[in-house]
Amino acid sequence: MADNEESKQESKQETAAAPAPATDKPEGPQFALQRIYLKDSSFESPRSPLIFQAQWTPKINLDIKTRNQKVQDDVFEVVLVLTVEATLEEKSAFLAEVHQAGIFTARDFEDAQIEQLLSTVCPNILFPYAREAIDALVIKGSFPALMLSPINFDALYAQQKQAQAQKAQKANGNGAAPDEEPATAPQVTN
Repeated sequence: MADNEESKQESKQETAAAPAPATDKPEGPQFALQRIYLKDSSFESPRSPLIFQAQWTPKINLDIKTRNQKVQDDVFEVVLVLTVEATLEEKSAFLAEVHQAGIFTARDFEDAQIEQLLSTVCPNILFPYAREAIDALVIKGSFPALMLSPINFDALYAQQKQAQAQKAQKANGNGAAPDEEPATAPQVTN
């Protein structure tokens, strides 16, 4: 009799622990990273080997650009372009450029939300990889390691939107906001 009660309790516990049936399609917006890859990179050291004999106190200039394109429905390629130039005595010591790319899925978002994801979240994901690639190029060029500081892509996006709004107000001439959506993030052309 004790065995019978124990088996009843076990079957009750198994029933309670069984998961609810899974639905075929998750609800709500979905965002996912599919792949990260290095699309292009270059390194130039026009003054080598003489540059290695100079006192190393460079001025570092960093240029950041992003571009994105729709690959297929709900799938986007985002490319983060970092260009770093070190100048010494007003002459270029080195120039390193990396095009770090990723493929992202963004499903069931509004257009404005997708624009913001592609301009902020995706570059935030890509930046550590691009920073490491820049550092590796610089080290292979026999220069001291270059660790770029983190970048606040949310603040850059907000500045870009504010600049677009101001430009639109000037274009309208009356100070009123335009009826159409502002343009997307700046595009990089090769």
